[in-house]
Amino acid sequence: MDNAVLQATKLVEQQVDAEIERLDQLQDDDIEKLREKRLKQMKLLAAQQQEWRSQGHGEYREITEEKAFFDECKQSAKVVCHFYRDSTWRCKIVDKHLAILAPKHLETKFIKLSVERCPFLCDRLKIRVIPTIAIVIDGKTKDYIKGFDDLGGHDEFPTEMLEWRLGCAGVVNYSGDLLEPPTLSADKRPQGLIHANKIVRDQQRTALHDDSDED
Repeated sequence: MDNAVLQATKLVEQQVDAEIERLDQLQDDDIEKLREKRLKQMKLLAAQQQEWRSQGHGEYREITEEKAFFDECKQSAKVVCHFYRDSTWRCKIVDKHLAILAPKHLETKFIKLSVERCPFLCDRLKIRVIPTIAIVIDGKTKDYIKGFDDLGGHDEFPTEMLEWRLGCAGVVNYSGDLLEPPTLSADKRPQGLIHANKIVRDQQRTALHDDSDED
């Protein structure tokens, strides 16, 4: 065990030394180029964030009609829409979590729409369970979170669980492990979470297949 730890420590030291040597060898021109590249990236990101905010990103908003749903989805590449009913108290739980996630994920638009205001849309999207979260990417409905089965199967799920599930659908940039839902071990994972994991694995297989096709 001591030898293994020693070898691992030496490996880390070698990697650090190599990085220090690489930085030492950089010329002033190289450093300036890196600085300019980073500055350009920061400016592009700031411009993108400003555009997102102008489109209603960064806050959890209510829309009041079916037409507005289509307009919002045309305007933004990634949309999370909560279909709710005032009399369904679990919708308040969803509201709480989405209000936290909206400012965190500027890349995604978060909206809500009362099912009583959009009967045609609910019929078109086959929304039967309330609450339902519709996930729209590039103008197409890609996934649904129906009730809380995908979120642990109970009302006390953490915001991180919903964030993870949205990450599985590809509608938010999730920084954690998509193959492992937060706070739950594999033997306690409800069926809905297994379904979400399957989505991730299918996406990974599709990506690998696409790469193979390009080769």
